[in-house]
Amino acid sequence: MNAEVLFLAADGGGTKCLARLAHAKGETLGNGRSGPANVRRGLPQAFAAIMDATAQCFEAAALAPDYSRVVACLALAGAGEPDIQAELARYAHPFGAAIFTTDSHAACVGAHRGEDGGVIIAGTGSIGEAIVRGVRHRVGGWGFPVSDEGSGAWLGLETVRRALWALDGRASASPLLDEVACRFDRDPNAITRWASEAEPADFGTFAPLVFRHAGEGDTVARELVTSAACHVERIAEALLLLGTPRLALMGGLAKPLEPWLSAAVKRSLVRPAGDALDGGLQLARNAFSGRRIDETF
Repeated sequence: MNAEVLFLAADGGGTKCLARLAHAKGETLGNGRSGPANVRRGLPQAFAAIMDATAQCFEAAALAPDYSRVVACLALAGAGEPDIQAELARYAHPFGAAIFTTDSHAACVGAHRGEDGGVIIAGTGSIGEAIVRGVRHRVGGWGFPVSDEGSGAWLGLETVRRALWALDGRASASPLLDEVACRFDRDPNAITRWASEAEPADFGTFAPLVFRHAGEGDTVARELVTSAACHVERIAEALLLLGTPRLALMGGLAKPLEPWLSAAVKRSLVRPAGDALDGGLQLARNAFSGRRIDETF
């Protein structure tokens, strides 16, 4: 590495991968956006998205794509799993240096500028993470469909499930369930065929529909959103019990979910000082200078 080192942060989740390239002095040079980069879906797919977003950063900066100059922090959903950690450590990336961590870790660092605090990410998936007295703590986020409660994917799965119930006559119809059923020509077989191949991001496409119908008073939609908020509150309560001094709610569902949270949880929330890309850049700079906020993973 030399004085012309560049820093890159990538924030990869179940729906999209965002990237930011910065000068050593901290100035943002370019941003990029590409498709999903959840490493649970395979490293080749994740790295294809990372490199696409990275190339966009270099193009926006009007720089030749010399990745050997780059110190990267790749903050990816699913990267905390031990077997995936081992795969990442062996992966032949093109960067001069790279550290790998989870998107929730980078978000936590960015939200609180590396100070003690916690985050709840509610997007395609969901997870809670906190740094308390320099120690990282995780709650949830073990992967869809067994975990990630309260997320967009979870909301979509529960909505599709209820649409099947209504078509069976096991539950009352509602405007939300009717709209979902009509997307499949009211054919349960079409729903099950789609669901057998759908990714978390596909289920997540139903989340905006659920929030819209909840706002219009649909009973089923309101029940689903209330349940999602309860799952987020359980994550918040677990983090607060660990001594987390403050929480930031982040992710694509943060804004629509917040009004549905209890007053007690709302009082613990602060606006994030930065995002996962800010946190990733800070972690990359720390790795380059030999400093640490906490360990990766």
